[in-house]
Amino acid sequence: MLQDQFGIARDPNPLQMAFLRWQCRVRQMAMRDQEGRPDDAITPAVYLAGESEPMGHIITLLNKSPGYSVTAELEYMAAKTNDPAQRRDQALQFLSAAYYQKAAEFSDILTATFPPGSEGAKTLHEAGQVTLVFEAFNQRFDLLCKVWRLADHNPLYTATIAHNRMFNPGLPPGTEVLGFEPDWSSSNAEPPLR
Repeated sequence: MLQDQFGIARDPNPLQMAFLRWQCRVRQMAMRDQEGRPDDAITPAVYLAGESEPMGHIITLLNKSPGYSVTAELEYMAAKTNDPAQRRDQALQFLSAAYYQKAAEFSDILTATFPPGSEGAKTLHEAGQVTLVFEAFNQRFDLLCKVWRLADHNPLYTATIAHNRMFNPGLPPGTEVLGFEPDWSSSNAEPPLR
């Protein structure tokens, strides 16, 4: 049973669970093997409706559902030190351990940060819907997503900012966070799920 962004339990779609399991696996590998550096599995190509070329790539975050949130822990770790290297090391240790072990604890709404006043964020938000194409390790997911601008009181906004501050303590005030909510019935995987 998964929880939505409001902590309400719901049955997962098989494609949704396959994607969340894959994302947990590739993100744990990135934390353990690449010191948290984003790779192709985490930075999907973004396609606007009707376009054959991507607008670009964005770094996405996979956040825990509110009932499993670790935002307070991340904020506490960040407050313990002003040393960016220590913050990063603590984040890597925390996120590479058991954080990504249970896919059912994660929201399927992906998030991404953008600089204040970002034209890219404005374009994506105004489009209302985009396709995110994740392709790595012989797997591809094409996710048709509704685009949300998250308010600063939204749990996914605060989780995204807390996570990013562990790796980028210079995150500017007014950083924008967009949410990408997949329409699982209009999304697909290649190779297809069995």
